Amino acid sequence: MTAQGPLVDLAEVPQWLRALVAATDGLDASAWSRFTRPGDGARDAAVLILFGEQEHGPDVLLQLRADGNSTHSGQVAFPGGAAEPDDDGPVATALREAVEETGVDPSGVRPVAVLPSLGIPVSGFHVTPVLAFWERPSRVWAVDAAETQAVARVPIDVLADPANRFQVTHPSGFTGPAFSLPGMLVWGFTAGVLTMIMHLAGWERPWDPTDIRDLETAWRQAGVPG
Repeated sequence: MTAQGPLVDLAEVPQWLRALVAATDGLDASAWSRFTRPGDGARDAAVLILFGEQEHGPDVLLQLRADGNSTHSGQVAFPGGAAEPDDDGPVATALREAVEETGVDPSGVRPVAVLPSLGIPVSGFHVTPVLAFWERPSRVWAVDAAETQAVARVPIDVLADPANRFQVTHPSGFTGPAFSLPGMLVWGFTAGVLTMIMHLAGWERPWDPTDIRDLETAWRQAGVPG
């Protein structure tokens, strides 16, 4: 299994990514997570948080899951999924799933850090986020339409824009951070992880956490069906 924390020397990653990679060293999982670890029997899983850089600056790879009957259908997510017996730890799981879902060429992806495992009670997974830098970007697309509607490289500046940030309240009563993107609403686990990452990296800009919207309204305002 891969230990939590940096996987590379800080000099080996771009300047804009160094603070985030450094912050993973000795990160306290209980302080970083609002999520509750599921009980016994939960499955291990991993997600790939892939940062690249284009003319617009740093960005992150996100996917819009296909509509269907799963717990997370129609939601924005990081590429990822459940571990398989042959996977050699969370890094291998995250890379394999990213290839299967987005077609990314793994030879151009450099894992740089592993974050603490987070529990998602609603789906019964222990999810390990793996941070990576896209050294040689490749074409990405929705490989399987049954699983993924779209794949997008979202600029960090867009996520940090206070106009795109607020909180949503789920019918269950859960209230958490959200991001509004063109045709997409990022909320739940993905928004929570992005929020914590942006704080650790120093990418946050002041925003209004008292702007709380119900989930259905937020879906509608984002231009997607609720």
